[in-house]
Amino acid sequence: MYKYMYVEAKVAGLFTMDRHRELIDTYSKEGWRFVAAIPKSSGSYGQIKANDLVFEKYEEEQ
Repeated sequence: MYKYMYVEAKVAGLFTMDRHRELIDTYSKEGWRFVAAIPKSSGSYGQIKANDLVFEKYEEEQ
């Protein structure tokens, strides 16, 4: 069974995310696998203000 975790990474500026690489590296060292980035729109023009980074980890069912 897979367990999923969602971590918000705020967008720092045009086409950049604040700390996204650091977050992915940190969680991968803890055994999490990066799966996807889901953009979160905000504002009147649909600007992306943050992304949800999706991580998964396999856990044996008990």
